[in-house]
Amino acid sequence: MATKKIALAALFISLSAIGGMVKIPLGIASIALDSMPAIIAILFLSAPLAGVVAAFGHIVSALFGGFPLGPFHVIIAAEMWIAVWVFAKMHAAGLNKWKWIIFIGLNGIAAAVPFYFLLSPAFFYASVPGLIIASAINAGAAGIVMPYMNRFRERAF
Repeated sequence: MATKKIALAALFISLSAIGGMVKIPLGIASIALDSMPAIIAILFLSAPLAGVVAAFGHIVSALFGGFPLGPFHVIIAAEMWIAVWVFAKMHAAGLNKWKWIIFIGLNGIAAAVPFYFLLSPAFFYASVPGLIIASAINAGAAGIVMPYMNRFRERAF
């Protein structure tokens, strides 16, 4: 069973890397469709492992964008892990409407808060609208795909 989970995690990290190549032109080169596969991964993987998919997905996405924020991408990867972990826990608890709102809030607003202090308030205010839009696009795309993947999961596993 562990081999199957590792293989699924690798598959979703690969999908996240592909999503990382689909950039959303919102000012920061690392904003992309990298978290969508991690959100879908919660159907197949544990919350911590789905978070790992999100973290690696962000690192690969940032790599494709040239690491515009340098070592700060490690912080962003940790924030992505937290956002997907919380989403997975809320999904498991049956909080089906709130999980989307909380994910967008964590990924679109809360994730930018450390950069208010680390970089500048101007960076925070400039990045939040784009992050909210990108989070909503990632969540919306995952929301469209998840019911179909859920049916597949029920048949295949």
